[in-house]
Amino acid sequence: MSFASLSLIDPLLRTLEELGYDTPTPVQKQAIPAVLAGRDLLAAAQTGTGKTAGFALPLLQRLTMDPAQAGAHAVRCLVLVPTRELAEQVYESFRKYGGKLPLRSYVAYGGVPMEPQIAKLRKGLDVLVATPGRLLDLHRQGALLLDQLQTLVLDEADRMLDLGFSRDLDAVFAAVPKARQTLLFSATFSDAIRGMAAGLLRDPLSIQASPRNTTAKAVRQHVITTDKKSKPELFLHLLRQRGWGQVMVFVKTRKGTDQLVATLQAAGVSADAIHGDKPQPARLRALERFKAGQVQILAATDVAARGLDIQALPLVVNFDLPTVAEDYVHRIGRTGRAGAEGEAISLVCADEVELLRAIETLIRQVLPRTEEDGFEADHRVPSTGTPTAQAGGKPRSGAAKQGKSGATARPAQGAAGANGKSTRPAQPRPASPAAAPARDKSFPARPARSQPGGVARSQAGTGALPQGKVVMAAGRGAKSAAKAAAKSASKAGGRPPKR
Repeated sequence: MSFASLSLIDPLLRTLEELGYDTPTPVQKQAIPAVLAGRDLLAAAQTGTGKTAGFALPLLQRLTMDPAQAGAHAVRCLVLVPTRELAEQVYESFRKYGGKLPLRSYVAYGGVPMEPQIAKLRKGLDVLVATPGRLLDLHRQGALLLDQLQTLVLDEADRMLDLGFSRDLDAVFAAVPKARQTLLFSATFSDAIRGMAAGLLRDPLSIQASPRNTTAKAVRQHVITTDKKSKPELFLHLLRQRGWGQVMVFVKTRKGTDQLVATLQAAGVSADAIHGDKPQPARLRALERFKAGQVQILAATDVAARGLDIQALPLVVNFDLPTVAEDYVHRIGRTGRAGAEGEAISLVCADEVELLRAIETLIRQVLPRTEEDGFEADHRVPSTGTPTAQAGGKPRSGAAKQGKSGATARPAQGAAGANGKSTRPAQPRPASPAAAPARDKSFPARPARSQPGGVARSQAGTGALPQGKVVMAAGRGAKSAAKAAAKSASKAGGRPPKR
């Protein structure tokens, strides 16, 4: 199927030919005819599959074919997006696709002066791409009128809810005409978004161009386990040892992003950052430098997880796992775009295991794990399932393995090793706690289970305690309780106290 078969007008077809667009993607094949027909749409597709063109091309055609003109301060098509970076990208797409059409478009978001945006709105616009907060600021000041709106597009609406835009969205919905076309596009749709769509859309066509919450098959994904404190050094090690080129690395916090950039720069690596504390011009400048190849590492918080279209980005690294599992899908969607191959590596420490489990549950696969020599985790990352394969690096074996201290490491009781086969080997019960064998630091000892009266059950088994011996109980007052129990045992002729 060609774009010409989708009934697009000649100026759009010539533009697509110049851009090298030959064949529409699956989401475009389904969305373009529906939008041209005026249908409401609920569309989900993997990031990087051409969602923006799926709604931009038919909307530009409808606006061109409609003789109506936008009045002063009015807009005919409004596209709402969650972040400034995505707003810039979507706006640029409309400008690129509509380059041969007599239409006016602009972008509005916070963090920059409002006056240029107000000036653009004075004559009216055919297309406005905006973030919810700045849109409402313009509307409340009377610089933007919404009574002539024909089409409302919500791009990445689930992210808008995640960022706390729920009230802003309600205010927008109350201000726009009820008789309108509404389009919802996203890579993922939460149940909350589907519930919202039920109240906004009229007889919508639902498009599921790919299974819900799936990652692109072209992206190879795996986990490297380590300790939190070792992550910066491990990242530098991987960067040099594996000869990485350009890398986009995601960090959980703004402070952590700046710290990583400072560490990289101190090591002589060119790096820049994008996060919410940076002024918008600085964020755009960092992105442009990265796209131009002037910066090797771009560190970002999840503000950059959606909408950044970076051509031929080979690798994404999750320095920290996201707190919202869906953001993992969007993060790794920065690579492997438009059918190209990509790689996504996550550096995971023990306190992120529940975040990892949530991600694996969402994407319905267990990510293979590896370790790097010299960066093995002192605090073992518990198993979340049986990995299907090991990818690169040094895989952790489920069989006995020599740890840092020279002691034999053992998988956690009741859980399979990384190869899904090994279980805890039987261990002889020590004669006393002091004689217990050394444990590999990667499998920290479990605290003893408390018993009434401060006496604890031995870790090595559930039998009676050796006479005259007391194992310390964990918890408040454990030391005093143990002393009292020892004293009582001594008075009873060496026998443990009866309960």
